Amino acid sequence: MRAVLVKDGKGPIENLYIGEVPEPALGDGDVKVKVKAFGLNRADCAQRMGSYPGLTSDAIMGLEFSGIVVDVAPGVSGFKSGDEVLGLTVGGAYAEYISVHASTVLKKASHLSWAEAAGIPEAFLTAYGILKRTCELKEGDNVLIHAGASGVGIAAIQLARYFGAKTVIATASTKDKLGWLLSIPFGATHVSNYKTENFVDVVKQATDGHGADVVVDPVGQSHWHQNIDALATDGRMGILALMSGSVVKDADLKHVLFKRLRIQGSTLRWRDKAYKEKLVGEFSEIMADITGISGNGKLRVYIHKVYPWAEIQAATREMEDNKNIGKIIAEVV
Repeated sequence: MRAVLVKDGKGPIENLYIGEVPEPALGDGDVKVKVKAFGLNRADCAQRMGSYPGLTSDAIMGLEFSGIVVDVAPGVSGFKSGDEVLGLTVGGAYAEYISVHASTVLKKASHLSWAEAAGIPEAFLTAYGILKRTCELKEGDNVLIHAGASGVGIAAIQLARYFGAKTVIATASTKDKLGWLLSIPFGATHVSNYKTENFVDVVKQATDGHGADVVVDPVGQSHWHQNIDALATDGRMGILALMSGSVVKDADLKHVLFKRLRIQGSTLRWRDKAYKEKLVGEFSEIMADITGISGNGKLRVYIHKVYPWAEIQAATREMEDNKNIGKIIAEVV
């Protein structure tokens, strides 16, 4: 089968190409899917550069996909050949076929396009997990979400509103992104340009001085001190990535102590099957409320651009240049 590979095992965007690899075997509890589309994620870039822990250089990238079931392992129920599905995986979605455990696969609603379906799993499941499981979001909470225009950020903003947050403050780097985040249904209630203003001031003003009960942070080092200032007493912060780095200088732990803060890392890729199965099961209960951009559901999948997978270099470059509002998707054609 064909798959997106990396010349020399790792390297720059120019090393991406489509080559031939063996078709994946059908494992116990698996379904095999002919991939129609896959979502791009920043973790893929780290993997391409050889900096994602626990992966061999020949591992195929890709954490989410949509497609058609072509085979089902003995004993697997609920799926059959011909079913249209979307799914979450630890890797391998940048390919014509993928074999993945059935517990991390969901049926695709007919109103979703292949591209929209491929944009759901990683973004929405990551956002759901960090909001509901890591940060234990409650109705009436004030929520601060960084990288608001990313796939995960947009999903988290919508889900926070969906679950009854009082305020949702989102940060981004441009006026266009911030305006868009305010304009969408179930969008942010307040926004802050983290490059030109102190988002702590925005949080305090939006919450009448209370602060953020929940902070969702994929940025890391550069936002640490302001996050601590922005958090309310008994606040919870979930860290899901380290885009700006991991080492924080001059961190003062007294603020963590006296505010009784809870700070927790949240990863999804290497979670065990039991965790993912439970997460997918919980999330499936709200799948009916997710629609494409033309739908009328409460939650929407926002696609920045769809590329044919032959243009994987251009698609990856657009993501790395931080030009997207929403998901970048590649169609396998």
